[in-house]
Amino acid sequence: MAITVLIVDDSLFFQKRLTDIIEEHPQLRVVGVASNGKQALSMTLEKKPDVITMDYEMPLMDGIHAVRQIMSQRPTPILMFSSLTYDGAKTTLSALEAGAVDFMPKSFKEIAKNPEQLKDKLHQRILLISRRRNLALNNKLIEHDTKSKSSASQASTPRVAEAPPNNAQVSRKLNEKVKIIAIGASTGGPIALSEILKHLPQNFSLPILVIQHMPENFTKAFAERLNSQCQVRVVHADDGMTIENGVVYLAPGGHQMMINQKDGRRIKVLKGDDRLLYKPSVDVTLTSAANVWGEGLLTLILTGMGNDGCEGSRIVKQKGGVVWSQDEASSIIYGMPMAVAKEKLTDRVISLTEIPGQLKKAFGC
Repeated sequence: MAITVLIVDDSLFFQKRLTDIIEEHPQLRVVGVASNGKQALSMTLEKKPDVITMDYEMPLMDGIHAVRQIMSQRPTPILMFSSLTYDGAKTTLSALEAGAVDFMPKSFKEIAKNPEQLKDKLHQRILLISRRRNLALNNKLIEHDTKSKSSASQASTPRVAEAPPNNAQVSRKLNEKVKIIAIGASTGGPIALSEILKHLPQNFSLPILVIQHMPENFTKAFAERLNSQCQVRVVHADDGMTIENGVVYLAPGGHQMMINQKDGRRIKVLKGDDRLLYKPSVDVTLTSAANVWGEGLLTLILTGMGNDGCEGSRIVKQKGGVVWSQDEASSIIYGMPMAVAKEKLTDRVISLTEIPGQLKKAFGC
């Protein structure tokens, strides 16, 4: 059965090109085209598409308001199209907070040329987010996640280590052992990271390295947004920064974030190598951090497509560190955490809503 897609864009050019590209895939079918947010809401209720592609700048109702309306009346996976600018990044982050699942850059040049790489990426994104039907786990309804741990959902998650029976003892051991935390995420990561970091106290006792797959112009806006939401300080990592307790360092897009191997207390930022798919890469940062901190590193692998972070987690385990992975029920895309769990590299499979409490219990003051 075909996955149905609603296209929302006020540009006739984009409407036509997206329709052609999407319908090249045998499993995808465009069921409608809307030119503004009001039409998008009406057509969503009428046609009940599996996935919506959404532009931001439209007459009558813009993309962010349309996302909010759709998520309140008929939650549907939404893929935003965004310009690769600082302002575009801020708009996209607002759309993700409103309930959109993922985003892709909007480029007239790429769409016009219709390269195979763009087609494959768009097809893959639509197919993947169409599987995330339980949108109550997205940001607007995330408070209901405590009910998500049904026996059925637990059975579908590859569990390697059950929740420890003595949480106080585990927290004490982590407090004694762990000196730094690294968190890796991709699709669904911005909301998951916000949910974790905004619950940490101002006097949180450890530094945190965050690697979120994002374009170069997006990570600065994301760091600023997190810093405004959180009690802990969130900074956009820069080369030579000193690693301080209680500070969150967000890896810059288009670059790799590593730890200075000589003293272990300074950030090293390198321009991304085109041979690596992800810039920033979770694997790169985890490997660097594990080589410096060894058993003092706690790694969290959150929601996201692909398997970035799996090989890095393997190094973390080899060096004596600890790995937690987000469970399937609370992940928007269960790819990266699933890869770690399937390789039996995770010490604990944990729900998103449990992570802040466990971190505060072990390292909060």
